[in-house]
Amino acid sequence: MPDHIKLRHASPKSSERMSKPLNNPPVARALRRVVLGITGGIAAYKAAELTRLLVKEGIAVDVVMTAAATQFIAPMTLQALSGNPVSTDLWHSAAADAMAHIDLSRHADAIVVAPASADFIAKLAQGHADDLLSTLCLARVCPLLVAPTMNVQMWTNPATQRNVAQLAADGVEILGPGSGSQACGEVGDGRMIEPEEILAALIAWAQPKLLVGKRVLVTAGPTFEAIDPVRGVTNLSSGKMGFALAQACAEAGAAVTLVAGPTTLQTPAGSERVEVRSAAEMYAAVDSRVAGCDVFIAVAAVADYTPAEPRATKLKKSDRALTLAMKPTVDILAAVAGRNKPPFCVGFAAETNDVEENAEAKRRRKKVPLLVANRAQDTLGRDENEVTLLDDAGAHPLPRMDKLALARRLVAEIAQRLERG
Repeated sequence: MPDHIKLRHASPKSSERMSKPLNNPPVARALRRVVLGITGGIAAYKAAELTRLLVKEGIAVDVVMTAAATQFIAPMTLQALSGNPVSTDLWHSAAADAMAHIDLSRHADAIVVAPASADFIAKLAQGHADDLLSTLCLARVCPLLVAPTMNVQMWTNPATQRNVAQLAADGVEILGPGSGSQACGEVGDGRMIEPEEILAALIAWAQPKLLVGKRVLVTAGPTFEAIDPVRGVTNLSSGKMGFALAQACAEAGAAVTLVAGPTTLQTPAGSERVEVRSAAEMYAAVDSRVAGCDVFIAVAAVADYTPAEPRATKLKKSDRALTLAMKPTVDILAAVAGRNKPPFCVGFAAETNDVEENAEAKRRRKKVPLLVANRAQDTLGRDENEVTLLDDAGAHPLPRMDKLALARRLVAEIAQRLERG
């Protein structure tokens, strides 16, 4: 048996098990202050909402606008939203001295250009510095992120694609673009992604890259076991914890496949989504994809039983009691952990009582190195969760936090264990 799933020969009582603080997880990059660059384009109006969201997040914003940008949105609007003077001119900067093209970046944790026009992207790729924003980007000592915005034909033009590829090769983070209807009436790639998406991408970019080069398979959400064509057996899982973990793993640099039961949640950026319905479909999807994965995280609330003989037609109501014959489903986590060369397996246990004892019994029975235990009443459908991590060293309680923050903490825990081997 591989070292990482060896079990203790004895099962100490809960009071005898170790309960010590875990190592402090790595922290995200600081995002205290950003320079928001705005270039000419109809999407410039969205910079107002982005500024508001950044400030709401507690991030100070210094706005720098090109001359073309001021034709689409007034600097005073951005000044009112940011609470800081807006810089528009290389020669008459709002900065206290004449070195705004240097000083602004020296105090920033990142520069975000949103929207970034085709013309401005070309300037960046070629190293031009003929206005305040381009000069600031060239003289920067902090990271640069750009959110492209342009007509679909401009975006697909070989010149633009070469410029974007050059920026990516230079270490510039490209956010988007999105796809859809454009102001010109055409449809396709080139839309600036929404302000909420830019903020989320900025926060994601700041997370520690703890899983670079790793392949992660995550299950999430409920399953639906059909009784007949219109009825079935399911549960109250929302899928929020599993989707948060898929997002956190992608933020950490992993290649993520998310096998999701029925849920309306949006697919996390950077994740490949596989939609399934029943426990059997979820098992088939996992079994066909788990080979070569480094980590398997089983968050889904998979049905333990399924109707033995689903009806082909709708079951009619009558006055008699209805008895359904049920058969057990495949235990997906146990099946993966029991493979000849399993990935690092992480299980979840939502218990209603005796949480730690029942969860530890489940961990040992399924032979998984790490299990996340919580009270079902405190997590199903909610945005927050409070869990206890169980491994061979004992029980490690974590404080209550929102599910994305918890997912990022769990990624750090998984990364530490992978590093230890």
